[in-house]
Amino acid sequence: MALILTFLGKGGTGRTTVAIAAAKRLSSQGRRVLLVNQDPGPSLGLRLNVELGCDPQEIAPNLQVVQLQTATMLERSWDEVKGIEAQYLRTPVLKAVYGQELGVLPGMDSALALNALREYDASDRYDVIIYDGPGDQTTLRMFGMPEMASWYIRRFRQVFADSDVGRALSPFIQPVSSAILNVNLLGDTFAQPTQQANNILNEGIEAIANPSRVAAYLVTTGDPAAIATARYLWGSAQQIGLTVGGILINESVIADAIAAQFAPAFEKLFETYDPGASIAELVGQTFAPLPVTSLPLGTDSTWESLVAAMPDFSQAAQAPRPVTIDVAERKVHLFLPGFDKKQVKLTQYGPEVTIEAGDQRRNIALPPALSGRQVTGAKFQNGYLTISF
Repeated sequence: MALILTFLGKGGTGRTTVAIAAAKRLSSQGRRVLLVNQDPGPSLGLRLNVELGCDPQEIAPNLQVVQLQTATMLERSWDEVKGIEAQYLRTPVLKAVYGQELGVLPGMDSALALNALREYDASDRYDVIIYDGPGDQTTLRMFGMPEMASWYIRRFRQVFADSDVGRALSPFIQPVSSAILNVNLLGDTFAQPTQQANNILNEGIEAIANPSRVAAYLVTTGDPAAIATARYLWGSAQQIGLTVGGILINESVIADAIAAQFAPAFEKLFETYDPGASIAELVGQTFAPLPVTSLPLGTDSTWESLVAAMPDFSQAAQAPRPVTIDVAERKVHLFLPGFDKKQVKLTQYGPEVTIEAGDQRRNIALPPALSGRQVTGAKFQNGYLTISF
């Protein structure tokens, strides 16, 4: 299993540059690294001085690079879908539809990219996979897909099974499935066809929740908009269970003139603004307790200083975890930095608790000891939402 790293931040903050430097740093340490890029443009290839393709290619010792191409991934995935259909249906209906005919619908690129990361991870060919994607809410929604898809399967399957339609059709599903499908469904009628998908989703959920497996780092500059975006993405990442291991400040676009120009914005952005403080000091205060790394000016011809400045990515597990559950105290603690009390909403439906913060919504499945108990209180303080049962 590989460590999957990604970088979040406002466009123009140097996320791709940081991703390249991180890949160079980790590969120089003897780690087998795959740099995955989702930008179909020529930018990355020009920076690396190589012609990239849709399959991983080695560009240096221990370092491979791949540029994801959605149309190609869709074609390959469609062939897999047809193969799965042939396993369950005696008379496949998709055999006349070809992957080369399919167009890319909105959202497919994220789903296919996540599946590509899963397959690269499962190959055991890499120690570290660095994902250079959009770095915004699109990336977060992609990493949040396993948990949300699992929720939809779990809830809607049960809704159908408990409905009048489900109960009416249940006696007929078994004989029909035996006649049409190549399998004999027992117990939960829908369990076998969805079990493989559930296993994959559960593996994804466990990986996202484990900072030793998947972690994100924030990238910002001295621009107040970039800092505010990084803080918002920090809280949004916590909402999908993705641990943020630290923040990197790109000094190549920081200057005293910028600080002077944005002084009024800094006064609104930081609780305590000291005009004499450096950008790193100000960011360190607002993003505490995350470790802050200042990155020197680096260009394509002078990578050494930037590579040397990269943080120790193995320390991501030391960052605050998104969710901790204290069964003895009957409390659930959620770390939601970047949000205030007015932006956080708590609701409870059945055995799960739903937390809404910003534009993210998360369903938290409670352990058996707390499942079924009603929420008795909630408090939001210092970036933590504490729920009592």
